[in-house]
Order: sequence, then C-alpha cells, then structure tokens
Amino acid sequence: MIRLEYFTPSDFDQLIAWIDSPRLLMNWSGPMFNFPLNREKLEWYVQDANELQSPDVFIFKAIDTATETVVGHISLGGISQKNSSARVSRVFIDPQARGQGFARHMLTEVLRFGFEELQLHRIDLGVYDFNEAAIRAYSRAGMQREGCSRDILKYEGEYWSLIEMSMLDHEWAALPAPLPADAA
Repeated sequence: MIRLEYFTPSDFDQLIAWIDSPRLLMNWSGPMFNFPLNREKLEWYVQDANELQSPDVFIFKAIDTATETVVGHISLGGISQKNSSARVSRVFIDPQARGQGFARHMLTEVLRFGFEELQLHRIDLGVYDFNEAAIRAYSRAGMQREGCSRDILKYEGEYWSLIEMSMLDHEWAALPAPLPADAA
C-alpha cells in the first residue's frame, strides 16, 4: 500500500503547498521552521540526510503503490548508534489523502526500516494531544503510549501537550506479519 522513497529537492514544492498555514507548520515541525516554509529551509532540512554509512536522519516521501502518487512525508532522525534508538518526526499526510490509513502504513514502513535495516532497539515519537487521528494511527501501528509532556509548547496563547509513544525491537518482532498487498 505504501512505499517509502527518499525525500529530495524535487519534492519540496509539494510539501510547501501542503503546509499552508502557520498552525499547520507548527503542528508538523514544532518550532523547527517558521512560516512560510520555503525551498531554502528545506535545503537545510535535507542536508546530510539519507546516508546509510553515517546515519543521522532519513527523510522520506510516501507513495501510494496503487496510484503511484505521493501521499505523505515522514522522517526518522535523532539516530543514536550508542543507544540504538531513533525518533519519528515530521509526519504529514496530503490533505486529499487523509482518512485512508496512510499514516499507519507510513509509520509501519519507517518502523520496518528502523528495526530491520538499521537494527535499532527503540523508536519513539511525539504527537500533540489534539491530533487524535494520528494517535489512533500510531496505536494501530503498534506504538505504545508512554506518557504526556503537559503544556510543552505555547502557540498563539494556547498550550499544547505532547503524547510520547514508542516501540521496542521485540515488540516489532512480535507483531503479526502483514498480508502481501495482492492477498489483501
């Protein structure tokens, strides 16, 4: 259903078009970027990304294999060789593709990459508590809720709390294998 490919400069314009408000940008990236998102900021973002020999961050676009269209964006960063861990961040689904299960499938593919390709022990993520659809998708992918960092960010006079979720390698290994796409 989803195939991940590296996010490259040819994908910048699509992501910029998707993230069309300051609030949406804050929800997607936290304080990492300021609005408006532009090519220059994304050039910095992808610099030194996607290098298997010295992994720090992998940035992907998600492609719907049924239509071959890009439906999302996701990254796996904060990679620690010492702790065998990483953090999923900057997950975004094309507004036209929401509600079709792509977030869960994107996360599953990133988890597969982290646990099977990078041989990580732990992968975590943070999601703002009002993003209930994302929390449901991440739970369906097998992420475990660890806790909540209350009022961690103040945006336009409103405090946002961050739900922390994670998965360990043995939890990944215990998940049932998905059916092949042609058998579903």
